Amino acid sequence: MRGGGDAADDGKRGLAAHEDARALVRLIQCPQCSRPFRTPVTLPCGHSLCRQCLPEPYQRQNISYPATQDRLYGIQCPLPYCTKEHPVGDCTVDVTLSKVMESINAVVESSRSAAEHSPIILEEIPYPDTPMTENEKSVVEPRSMTLYGGRLIATFILAEKGLLDIKAQVSYTSLAEDGSDYHDIDEDILDRLREGTHKELDCHVCYNMLLDSVTTSCGHTFCRNCLARALDHTNHCPVCRRALTIPPSLGGQPSNACLDSLLNNLCPELVAAREEAVQMEEHGAPEFDVSLFVCTLSFPAMPTFLHIFEPRYRLMIRRAMEGNGQFGMLMYNRSASNQGNLGPTQFREYGTMLQIVNIQMLPDGRSLVETKGLTRFKVRGYAPHDGYIIGSVDRVEDVSLAEEERLEAEEISAALAEQERRRLEQQAQGSTTSVNANDAAAISSLSTRDLLLIGVNFIERMRANSAPWLHQRILDAYGGPPDDPALFPYWFASILPIAEEEKYLLLKTTSVRERLKIVVGWIRRIESQRW
Repeated sequence: MRGGGDAADDGKRGLAAHEDARALVRLIQCPQCSRPFRTPVTLPCGHSLCRQCLPEPYQRQNISYPATQDRLYGIQCPLPYCTKEHPVGDCTVDVTLSKVMESINAVVESSRSAAEHSPIILEEIPYPDTPMTENEKSVVEPRSMTLYGGRLIATFILAEKGLLDIKAQVSYTSLAEDGSDYHDIDEDILDRLREGTHKELDCHVCYNMLLDSVTTSCGHTFCRNCLARALDHTNHCPVCRRALTIPPSLGGQPSNACLDSLLNNLCPELVAAREEAVQMEEHGAPEFDVSLFVCTLSFPAMPTFLHIFEPRYRLMIRRAMEGNGQFGMLMYNRSASNQGNLGPTQFREYGTMLQIVNIQMLPDGRSLVETKGLTRFKVRGYAPHDGYIIGSVDRVEDVSLAEEERLEAEEISAALAEQERRRLEQQAQGSTTSVNANDAAAISSLSTRDLLLIGVNFIERMRANSAPWLHQRILDAYGGPPDDPALFPYWFASILPIAEEEKYLLLKTTSVRERLKIVVGWIRRIESQRW
């Protein structure tokens, strides 16, 4: 994401110290108060504000998952190009941008005394791109001031004093006795600013200059690709180890607009070189790099037990063990139905990556393999290889936690409104028909936490009735019901004796709430059949 520059938006050259002094200062002005950032906070939308410019938080409505203290309250983004609701817990101080501002302030402070003999008049030209009537123009008085330090330092000081709106332009009039326009001073200042800020703009994973920077909810910033690779192994921040609630692929996660704008406008040639190096590094990635086992249905975080006896799959398992111990599991497409762009393949297009946990080799070459589900995927392409299938896959992820909360709040509100509409309609018709618990609106009106409790309570009742599919042997293998709403549907589907085609639907889902609603649908159907 880019922005802020007046003269370098094409990315072909950096902003010039003298000619683009106004545009340079605009890069680090808060869009709310127009002052240079003070304790900057980068919001989940990727834009930054001073911490003191954040609006007052309020309690969020219809949020039950995960309902942690730092997400129960939110703010309405004050920026007109966003206006979304942001959880307070995701609005923390931007560590990298704070260090950049410290470096800039240090350069400005050290330059004040040396610039006493470089007077210049700055006049603010308000809202150059905003249409104004003659009456409005007569009311707006341009602000001017005599400052020192050349255009760059003087413009920064004008903004620091709160006398330069972020949208305004500036005219400059040098008061130098020798007629100097202080061009050399501006060049020297910019060189020092570049040197001071550049060292703060390195990624903490690859230690190279940030490329397509992403700032986490804990305030640390990384290259997008570096953070995605780190989240492939753990959901914790690589710096502070705080748990992160963003999809590992960072799909839909905005870039840090301010930091990217600084890099694109200060050193676009270095950004271009980084982009080229990354593209060359990734160009050699193999097209089909995942071994695929067509056998059964597996789920993330759940165990899958395999008996390997076919020579082709013995080879596949041996190769997996020589590598990272991972392979993809797909279920058979028994109906021969079309699988998206793949056509009527022998397997379903959605599957689960498995990690080999334990393997027992038998004397005759067979093996008993214990695996654990990692992530879901969708097959993008495939080809035969030594008797088994290899393919390229796309990871399937849930929406972000913020999106999950939005979906819950909006769905509950809409379902309650629909129930009220039906009630009034029945009242007008004199009907006394009760609400059907299996009705889609009835299920949608439940909170995510209530959906989980329906599942947990159902398990307790079935255990009390000694349901055979809840035998202790099964619970020893899969564990008891998890209290995490994200994992409960996978556990429930792993032990419930219904058709695999129905369970398969869980692999396609992209939200916790969506999976729980499927589970509740199963439960309602089972209960209605029992009675």
